[in-house]
Amino acid sequence: MWINGVAATTLPAADRSVQFGDGCFTTARVLRGEIQFLSEHIARMQRAVSVLHIDGVDWAAFEREMVLAAGQQEEAVVKAVVTRGQGGRGYSSAGCSEPTRIVSVSAYPVHYHAWRQQGVKLALSPVTLSKNPLLAGIKHLNRLEQVMIRLHLDQTDAQEALVVDTSGCLVECCAANLFWRKGNQVFTPDLSQSGVDGVMRQHIIRLIENASPWTLHIVSQPADALSDADEVLICNALMPVLPVAQVDDGHYSSRDLYDFLFQSC
Repeated sequence: MWINGVAATTLPAADRSVQFGDGCFTTARVLRGEIQFLSEHIARMQRAVSVLHIDGVDWAAFEREMVLAAGQQEEAVVKAVVTRGQGGRGYSSAGCSEPTRIVSVSAYPVHYHAWRQQGVKLALSPVTLSKNPLLAGIKHLNRLEQVMIRLHLDQTDAQEALVVDTSGCLVECCAANLFWRKGNQVFTPDLSQSGVDGVMRQHIIRLIENASPWTLHIVSQPADALSDADEVLICNALMPVLPVAQVDDGHYSSRDLYDFLFQSC
């Protein structure tokens, strides 16, 4: 782990990530020493930092540290965090002038390889996501909703959770974005009110929008919209795309869209 470019494993207790979850992060896949979709990960962090009004990030150093972390790794995960740093009184960010950069590397989750062959099971989570259009889309450090979702998921036999917002509309999974297909029509939840607009979700949207015969729809629909779907997929930057075999009692066997996307994800 590197903090502001220096090998370290401890962070000052006064850092605002510790005090308030004041920051954002991205998680990237490493293949043969290279970070996949590096420019997209940097762009998502820049957008998040802009939303959070964190000034003074050294983006050249941030990217260089991510690349160095990937280094000699054959297949791994690089996590990169920006916090507002230290300073301020209470919630006020006045006096915060030097953001903190944290970059770490860890082993790749090998179970994703098996899940691609077997498909995954989703279970509807009892934890709902709150609506907050200001923070919707970005991967900020306030992840308590996801912690609670994962806590409940660990009590089931499912591999991922299906998550709705407080109005009952589909949003995402615990750590993945969601797509489903009915014929040639492909759907993904509207994330303007809550959820994380992941790098792989953006990539898949671009692929579908530029490919025949698929037509993409960004929608606000309840969980039972999946009941008559031909196919369900989940994705994130690490997976990067996985077929869903089961959602609660519903089963899916088609992989037409998955087969199309797998070659480009």
